[in-house]
Amino acid sequence: MNGAIAWFARNSVAANLAMVLIVVSGLFASTSISQEIFPEMALDMVTVSVTYLGATPAEVEDAVSVRLEEAIQGLDGIRKVTSTASEGVASLVVELELGADLRKAVDDIKSGVDAIDTFPAEVERPVVREITTRFQVTHVAVWGDVDERSLRRWADRVRDELSSLPGVSQVELLGARPYEISIEVSENGLRRHGLTFDRVADAVRGASLDVPGGSVRTDAGEILLRTVGQVYEGTEFASLALLTSADGTYVTLGDVATVVDGFAETDQAARFNGVPTIVLQVFRSSQSKA
Repeated sequence: MNGAIAWFARNSVAANLAMVLIVVSGLFASTSISQEIFPEMALDMVTVSVTYLGATPAEVEDAVSVRLEEAIQGLDGIRKVTSTASEGVASLVVELELGADLRKAVDDIKSGVDAIDTFPAEVERPVVREITTRFQVTHVAVWGDVDERSLRRWADRVRDELSSLPGVSQVELLGARPYEISIEVSENGLRRHGLTFDRVADAVRGASLDVPGGSVRTDAGEILLRTVGQVYEGTEFASLALLTSADGTYVTLGDVATVVDGFAETDQAARFNGVPTIVLQVFRSSQSKA
């Protein structure tokens, strides 16, 4: 080291050239390094969530949580599994070992969970997600003394406009109940028309579908055929035909059931200045520069 310092002391031109080279290299590197105010970080953790509506925590643990743990137990790269069973939902947090391949671990966990075929019929499809840190940029409150549907419509509009802004990666709604169409079947209505609950359920399930119909080859090219039957409004469900008689008359779903086009019954609610509100959380994009 002393020899190098002595050599540079005797050769001032070389020392100045080396200094200029170091400064230029530093300036060039500073312009090419990605800078983030709040960098997103992978936490080497994976969550598995399964919905089992109407089940008690004990039932969720026996029918879902235990089977999830057995399915992923022994997979490579897993350090710890934390399971939580609550009313209607089973949640697993899988912590990976240091240096484990996160993408491979997610694929292995998803494959193991999808292979479970002993879940009760009421259990919904498991959802496997990788946990990453997200940082909120701001939040926007949409509020007013209006009905819930109008407030939700305006909140959806503001969310779409915010999502289109450069640098915004995601916008989530807080305090907004999800849309839901409920069908309340009348027992007297079923008896009056000689129908069963299963018959009504099968009719609703089979009528509200978009079905591909193959393709037709023509001189101009290939034409894809598709039957569009998916319904989205309560009035459309109410007009579904359940039973057709010989004289051409038919019984609709609205004749035997009450169709309510509204929102899911939840305990969540939000108010701002004493009136209903929906809060929008805005998250930044990982490509945003400092």
